[in-house]
Amino acid sequence: MNTPNKLTMLRIAMIPLVVLCLLWDFPYHYLVSLIVFSIAALTDFFDGNLARKNGIVTTFGKFLDPLADKLLIASVFICFVELDMLSAAVVVLVIAREFLVTSVRLIAADKGKVIAAGVWGKAKTVSQIVVCIYILLFLIVPEVIVSGPMAVVYEVFYYVFVIAMVALTLLSGWFYLYDNREFIWNDR
Repeated sequence: MNTPNKLTMLRIAMIPLVVLCLLWDFPYHYLVSLIVFSIAALTDFFDGNLARKNGIVTTFGKFLDPLADKLLIASVFICFVELDMLSAAVVVLVIAREFLVTSVRLIAADKGKVIAAGVWGKAKTVSQIVVCIYILLFLIVPEVIVSGPMAVVYEVFYYVFVIAMVALTLLSGWFYLYDNREFIWNDR
């Protein structure tokens, strides 16, 4: 197994640790969650860059890398619902998009084609990571943000980030389905 694929596997292995840190109450657990999540998110940046730079892009990596992203983001978003930091409706939209895209990937794989993540999918992932980091930062210092003028600033940015993330999630899903419609409509 090459280094980029090991980084992808590391990202998947870090998911239970992120979830544990988010939901288990111990001193500085949100800070630890932010650190672990950030490291996991950085592996996404490094695995793809290393694979392309060194010419070691694999079918396994093309398939597992976006799956690792989906698992990490979905896990954290579900924890945010539990913590009352994100609407369940938002999370359902995100997860529904991921199921649709993964289904098309599986159909394409059955036909011998591996579909790598496109620019819209990468933008979607970045927006989701931004939302995760923003919420985690709030959880670390809520008493500073909840009162006074910072509360309005926090709330405005929160809604801007979440709306932009949902828009990119849905838009990237639409482009993905449209670009790969041959696998949806010509299933023979």
